[in-house]
Amino acid sequence: MKSWKSAIGAAVLSIAFPLGFACVWPTPWTCLLLGVWAAAAALFSILAVRRHYERELRTQERILQQTAIRTLNHHRHDWMNDLQVLYGYIQLGKPDKSVQCVERIKERIELDSRISKLGIPSLVFYLQSFRTVGGSLQLDIEVEEGLQLGDKLTPEAGDELTSVIMQTVRACQFGGLAAQGESRSLLLSFKKDEGDIVVTFGSDGLRGGTGLFREQIFNIVQGKIVTAEQLASPKADFQLRLPIGM
Repeated sequence: MKSWKSAIGAAVLSIAFPLGFACVWPTPWTCLLLGVWAAAAALFSILAVRRHYERELRTQERILQQTAIRTLNHHRHDWMNDLQVLYGYIQLGKPDKSVQCVERIKERIELDSRISKLGIPSLVFYLQSFRTVGGSLQLDIEVEEGLQLGDKLTPEAGDELTSVIMQTVRACQFGGLAAQGESRSLLLSFKKDEGDIVVTFGSDGLRGGTGLFREQIFNIVQGKIVTAEQLASPKADFQLRLPIGM
């Protein structure tokens, strides 16, 4: 990052040489030299900035691809575990256990389907990939049946909702509300309430949390169309609201 900025700075400063000549010997040739030099420095700066952002884009693409690969591998591993357990029950002749295993698989498929139908690409990708990068925080997700947001929110509103959710989850994860290394679970629930989209956060680790954590949540939504509310419900702590049609 510093190298490309230094190169641009050097290119701009180099204009001082022809500028000095033009000031000392104001002839058409020195003015022409100044103009050509300035144009070359501007072109060099534009190309340097372009190359920098192309490299940044390629880096982001690689990170996205690596995250997608880890997510797919994680899902594949989960499916293989479930199938091995089911196969074991079948071999042992335990139909009741087999049925329970199939029901668990069915519930996971239904949840993945509901998440994908939310219709906000950035949000769907974040929720589906969180299990591979969640660390000590287990994210349990509930989505109201039939809830679809893709046609109810503008792309900008959808991205803002995703950003607020990600920052709130991160605050829950690193908010110091549990001992370091301790495994915690966070329930993230999506539903429609009249004319609003409601996202509820619930966790035993959040209840009775510090005032600093509460301040973090309200700072996250400051100046945004998403609003935050602290709840007195025994099953939830905070909820985010976003009007439909924004």
